[in-house]
Amino acid sequence: MNSTTAVVLKAILNYMKKCSKDPFWSDPSWTNDPYLSPFKPIIRARFEKALAKTETLKNKKSWANMANYHDFFGLHKDKKGWVFREWAPNATAMFILTPANNWKKSSAWEVKGPDPDGIFEARFPDDFFCHEQLYRLKVIWNGGEGDRIPTAATRAIQDSATYIFNAQVWAPDRPYQWQAAPPNLSTDPLLIYEAHAGMALEEGRVGTWREFADHILPKVIDAGYNTLQMMAVQEHPYYGSFGYHVSSFFAPSSRFGTPDDFKYLVDSAHQAGIRVLMDIVHSHSVKNEVEGLSRFDGSMYQFFHDQGRGDHTLWDSRCFDYGKQQVLHFLLSNLKYFLEQFRVDGFRFDGVTSMLFADHGLGRAFTGYQDYFGDDVDEDALSYLYAANNLVHEIRPDAITIAEDVSGYPGLAAPVELCGTGFNFRFAMGVPDYWIKLLKEVRDEAWHMGGLWYELTRHRDEERTISYVECHDQALVGDQTIMMRLMGGKIYDSMEKSNTSITTQRAVALHKMIRLVTLACAHKGYLNFMGNEFGHPEWIDFPSPANGYSYHYARRLWSLRYDKNLYFPDLFAFDKQMIALAKQAQLFTWDRPRLLHLHEDDKILAFERSGLIFVFNFHPEHSFTDYLIHAPAGKYEMPLDTDESRFGGLGRLNPDQEHFTMPLGDVSENRHALSLYLPNRCALVLAHV
Repeated sequence: MNSTTAVVLKAILNYMKKCSKDPFWSDPSWTNDPYLSPFKPIIRARFEKALAKTETLKNKKSWANMANYHDFFGLHKDKKGWVFREWAPNATAMFILTPANNWKKSSAWEVKGPDPDGIFEARFPDDFFCHEQLYRLKVIWNGGEGDRIPTAATRAIQDSATYIFNAQVWAPDRPYQWQAAPPNLSTDPLLIYEAHAGMALEEGRVGTWREFADHILPKVIDAGYNTLQMMAVQEHPYYGSFGYHVSSFFAPSSRFGTPDDFKYLVDSAHQAGIRVLMDIVHSHSVKNEVEGLSRFDGSMYQFFHDQGRGDHTLWDSRCFDYGKQQVLHFLLSNLKYFLEQFRVDGFRFDGVTSMLFADHGLGRAFTGYQDYFGDDVDEDALSYLYAANNLVHEIRPDAITIAEDVSGYPGLAAPVELCGTGFNFRFAMGVPDYWIKLLKEVRDEAWHMGGLWYELTRHRDEERTISYVECHDQALVGDQTIMMRLMGGKIYDSMEKSNTSITTQRAVALHKMIRLVTLACAHKGYLNFMGNEFGHPEWIDFPSPANGYSYHYARRLWSLRYDKNLYFPDLFAFDKQMIALAKQAQLFTWDRPRLLHLHEDDKILAFERSGLIFVFNFHPEHSFTDYLIHAPAGKYEMPLDTDESRFGGLGRLNPDQEHFTMPLGDVSENRHALSLYLPNRCALVLAHV
């Protein structure tokens, strides 16, 4: 037995001993779910495999000392000058191309190698490179050669005339001076504002990191959200990919500014007490070869699976091989780099379903637990996600990791102490799908209150979830925002406050009610996509040949939010008040809301959470007087009412009215109820005084 194997086995035995008192190891059911019992051996085996791979990777080191791909590879300045290293095991020769050698191969710019580990290395004098100098690689292999961007490039920019990408030296004389430390929001409810810097302006052009910080961040602050989730941070050659076809993983997109500009955005958010999460795309990579990692050293399998498994046919991209140690070093170092260099506060891991399943989960319903524990699960990918969460939380214990997984794979957001993968949260991706289905297929008068309650409150007890009505997915061309679904084409000519049509009143009322009930039932967090808080009317369509390279739909119409003649400012005012109430009441400290009343015919839903009582009348026509809702005894005030005139409502309730419970039945039964006036398509929140 070699020393590495001994270390791994010892670690596994120690962890099993540590977990021996945990319910997972001693009870036939996992986290009180008897339906998982038959799969207990598979769950245990996968966890042990992940633990073993993690220990092999770390090799007695901390994560901070292990994940150093970006520090070893790429171009770096030291006391002796410049050193450049690259990993390209299939390559036979390598040269740096730059204006200094007229972009041609030169012996003075050769990178020697490969060594037995496939590593190329060269040293250069101080005057060979300077800040903002462009360069790229010429990689040669048996049977071919190609221009490439270094795998650990920290900046890549595109020539506006030729559209060619090159790496750029980023070594300013004066490094960015941070002004604020990351905020401590550990006790605050997680309220996420999802945003994209490029399309954040109202002008028809690409916005920048600094413009977002100076002009859009104040809007986020005003809206009350405490977490910014930035899309499209990593470099991507095609703007229309929304940032999900990454080419240079360590480079913040130059399309929006310099690395220091992105630091400025993060720093500005931290100064305002807002944490910053970023979309991290480790589920696949762009197919481009000159700009990306595909066929970097002439082989199709350096970073990716070979043959068909290495191609994601639907996304037209390449799929990582998570079984290779150097690939794991690359991806884990990518996380460490953004945590330390840019001080981001965590990550939303994109495309987790695609990572986990050999068929990427395409066209699958995932209707039973057997769907999660078959041979088609990529256990190497699962092990990587376990390692990634360990790394992030060792480097930044307060960092947040979120799994974007549509499959519902059990245990992704369970803590490692319960043999979970370790994500802090997972998205409740079924919630927006439910709302879309309801609005598309079911008449208002046929909405099923029991189904609504079930869909909004179901989650695994051991996993924290984040709910949302719509994210960027629902705003893309081919789909519609909720406001667009409610209004249709009338959103362009019927949003004046003088408009009293049933279509407009219905849309304004339901837009607020749908958001409030989703937030109030959310388990541990809530998300909103940029502009949807005020009912943004249009979808997102990036410039492409199909639309004549227009930016018309790749922007946000902020002016609508301030036009007092329209309903959009009223929708924003409601959203702002709703978010403030969630923060004030510490809404998510209660794991689950407690159902008080549900009536299918009346379309009434009422529940209690965090000392608040939420009452919804979804009936399209019927209002009710003296409607009894069970409630703890006492006096109640109304901090929120969707029907207030300042929120675009009809003002049918008195905002200053106080409500007192009345006893029901025998006094000894200690049952009480509120007698309420419930207008149709209205929701109200009552606070116990």
